This record gives sequence, structure tokens and C-alpha cells, in this order.
Amino acid sequence: MNDTICAIATPLGSGGIGIVRVSGPDVIRIAREIFGRCPNPRIAEFGDFLDAKGECIDSGIALYFPKPKSFTGEDVLELQGHGGRVVQELVCERVRELGARLARAGEFTERAFLEGRLDLAQAEAVADLISASSAQAARASARSLSGEFSREVLAIDREVLELRTYIEGAIDFAEEEIDFLDDKALIQRASIAEQRLQTLLRRTELGAAMKNGLRVVIAGSPNVGKSSLLNALLNEDRAIVTDIAGTTRDTLDATINLDGVPIHLIDTAGLHQSDDPIEEAGIRRTRMAMEQADLTLWVVDDRAASNADEAPNCKHLIVRNKCDLSERPPGVLDEGAVRVSALYQKGLSTIRDFLMESAGFQVTDDAFAGRPRHIKSLTCALEALQRAISSLESKSGEVVAEDLREVHKYLGDVVGETTTDELLGEIFSRFCIGK
Repeated sequence: MNDTICAIATPLGSGGIGIVRVSGPDVIRIAREIFGRCPNPRIAEFGDFLDAKGECIDSGIALYFPKPKSFTGEDVLELQGHGGRVVQELVCERVRELGARLARAGEFTERAFLEGRLDLAQAEAVADLISASSAQAARASARSLSGEFSREVLAIDREVLELRTYIEGAIDFAEEEIDFLDDKALIQRASIAEQRLQTLLRRTELGAAMKNGLRVVIAGSPNVGKSSLLNALLNEDRAIVTDIAGTTRDTLDATINLDGVPIHLIDTAGLHQSDDPIEEAGIRRTRMAMEQADLTLWVVDDRAASNADEAPNCKHLIVRNKCDLSERPPGVLDEGAVRVSALYQKGLSTIRDFLMESAGFQVTDDAFAGRPRHIKSLTCALEALQRAISSLESKSGEVVAEDLREVHKYLGDVVGETTTDELLGEIFSRFCIGK
């Protein structure tokens, strides 16, 4: 934190604008060397970016943000020039000649966290907003970045802290004639905190569904219409379709977006006995894909007698395809089976509804940008709080206090109040260099 860092903050390739970002204690000196002066705070100034000989590398805008009112909480300089990659690298190299070092992945946002400009949940939301795959996911990330998610976590944490203070005080006065744990309002307050935590967990899980989506494998025997189903769901011809069994010999990936949820579809080779080494390799990949999937669409020919047709043990939906040939109506057959015609795109809405249900998603405007670690911490906090309520009902004060301490710890993990250096390294290493 005592050195100055720099990086190109715009993506690879050519564009209208290229930005080099600098942060740290040497910003003012570097600005004077490369720009001829330090710009006035938060005012865009036009000028030349100079090399060591005083010759112009590029012309553009310089912006100076003095500490602590900057993104990182340090002095920050942004040099906004033309978007060619070579010229951006020349500007960045000049900044490095003047004493800055190349930033690690996510180091600008990490410094913002360490300087208290963002909490950990907000810092993660920066990366989630950048990588959002839908408008809904972007709004969920922006909601978290604004601090709304963190404020809700901290509000619940304050309620738990007040309960802890009261319970631990009651333990200290255990020999008094007054039974402090007999106060019915305690259970009521704890139950309210439990409801708020359940709601927060639901909103976080919805955000995770928007961000991560669902991995869905399309599997079944050869020539049942798996590739036709993929093309129908995509509404385009991505997979080769023929009447010859075994046309698909390798997995084919594609993604659709259903109401803001990315659904990752994997078309696979048909499962059957084969002596062909190439087909055997494709079948092995099919089984591996099914093991890693969140859901399998098990496709069967609607003219076949069996509804299950050796369906897999994993979570699946039986899709009875080719109802145009069986001359049966499309639609839901039972809880785990639907009838469709992929060729004529009939009954596909029932599959889409099942995919959304499997993703745990519902249309909402209050989701947060959820990550697996958020969900895990909130789940553990909820379980500890439920144990505390149960112990409170049995008036086990010491046990209640310990459970509430666990709740406090898990909630602190979410916003970074009780976070290890190893976790910080894991989180910020996934950011891009210039962020």
C-alpha cells in the first residue's frame, strides 16, 4: 500500500478511448512528469502525454482525484487517450519508468476495500457488474454495489448484537431473582431477525441464479432428437441434424437467456453400446457432462412404450419428443415429464418453465448479486440463529450466546469484517488487471 500502481483500464483491442489508471503516493509527481502539471482536482484537462525526452506519446485528457475522495482512497490519476493498444502500452510503460509498478489483478478495488471505500460485498459487486450477462444480473450487481445488500446484512447483525448483549448480561446476573431469559420479547425479536435473514438469503440466491445460471445437458439414446431440441431451444441451427443415428459424436455448448437467467445447454452423443472408439469417447464425455450438470433433459422418442427409458439417477426432466409423429398432444404429462415436438417447436414453453423453476428463479426486482460464499455464510448464520431460538425457548443462556456469536461471525464474513488474507487473495485475483 506504500507504492504506486498502474494499469491499462480498458479492454484489449482498438477503441475510441484508452485509459491508463495510476494510484498511490507518487501520483502528483508522475502527473507533472508525464503531463507537465498536476491537473486541478476532478476537472478534465487536455494536454500531451510526454515520454522521457519530452516528446508526445499521445494527446488526451488527464483527471486527478486527490485522496481520500477517490475510488481507491489514494491519489488517483487517469490518463484518457486514444484507444490503440500500442499507444496505451507506451503511456503505461512511461508511468512505470517514473516509478509505478504494474497492478495485480483487482488491486485497485482491493485498495478501495482496504482503505474503507468499499466493503467486501461491494468490492465483489464491481466484478459482478462488469461480467453481468443480462440486464437483471446487472441491476442486481448495481444494487449490491450501492451498498443496499451490505446495509441489510449489517442491520440484521445489529439486531443480533443487541440480543447478544442482553443474553450475555443475563448470564452475568444469573444469580439474581429476576429471570431475564423468561422475557417473551426476546424470542419475538430473534424470530423477526430470522425472517429478515431468510428473506435476505432468498434474494441472494436469486441473484446467484441470475449470475451463474443453469448447466443443462441434453442426453438420451441416438436419434431421439437431442440436436433438434437444442436447435429449437436456441431458435437457430447450431447442431447438425440427420436421420442417421450417432450424428453427434462430441458435446456442443450453447447458451440461451431466459428472463435474465443464462441457461448453458450441452448437446451430447447418444448413449448406446458401441465398439467404435470415436463413439465410445463421445459417450464417455456424455456421461461426464451429466455428472457435472445441474439438470439433464432426458430425451426419448414419444413413440416408445416406456416413459422413463432408462432415465438417469441425476436430476432430470423426461422430454418425450416427436409428438408430431406419435400424433399426441404436446404438454405436461406428469411432474417429471413433458411431451414436445422439437421439429415443429411445440410444447417448448413447458421445458423453459421447468428450467426456470430448476434454477430457483422467479422474476423479481429485489435480487442481490449473490456468490457461493455469500450463500454459504448466510445459510450458516441462519442455521445458527435457528439454534439460538431453540435454545432460547429452553432457557439455555450460555448456548444461546454462543450461537449468536456464530451468527455475528458469519454475517461479518459476508461484508469482510472477519475475512482472512487468503480469502481476499482468492477474491481479487479473479478481477481484471485494471480494476
